[in-house]
Amino acid sequence: MSQLPNPIQQPDEKPEGYRPFLAPKALKMIHGGKTMTDQQHTVESHPSTSPIKNKVGSIFVPVRDIEKSRSWYCRVMGLREEDCAIMGGHLCPLPMDGVGVILDTMPMWGGDQPEGAPSIQTPAFMLMTDDLQGSLDFMKELGVELVTEIEHDHWFVVKDPDGNKVMICRE
Repeated sequence: MSQLPNPIQQPDEKPEGYRPFLAPKALKMIHGGKTMTDQQHTVESHPSTSPIKNKVGSIFVPVRDIEKSRSWYCRVMGLREEDCAIMGGHLCPLPMDGVGVILDTMPMWGGDQPEGAPSIQTPAFMLMTDDLQGSLDFMKELGVELVTEIEHDHWFVVKDPDGNKVMICRE
């Protein structure tokens, strides 16, 4: 005779013989790439309406010398400097796929002080690559300061000229 489920079972206890079911990716496509749990979470986690979107517009990177930093980021990402205009003497939006990156001397946030605005000491964003080893070798050829070598066969961290830590990650 088969055993009936325990009616007093705790919520995080799994019944004997429980095996999770992983839905094929094709089923996710039915719901626009979201699982039903993701859709429920989206609906349930927003009980009230907020005027703030869950969307990142751009990431600001504090720099001391806007022209030197523009040259460094353009060289690292293979961008043309003439496509990266410096605005107002202190802002340089970089043309990116996805979330924007804006280099900024940040005069309002300490950039007008001799030491400049504080640098980012923990990587706040990552730049993606399809060739992790090639990217590390490229950074070494450029003479970029390495913070780490390749970690977990997935990422490494470098410093820009202002000491901001930037992660390079396998896509």
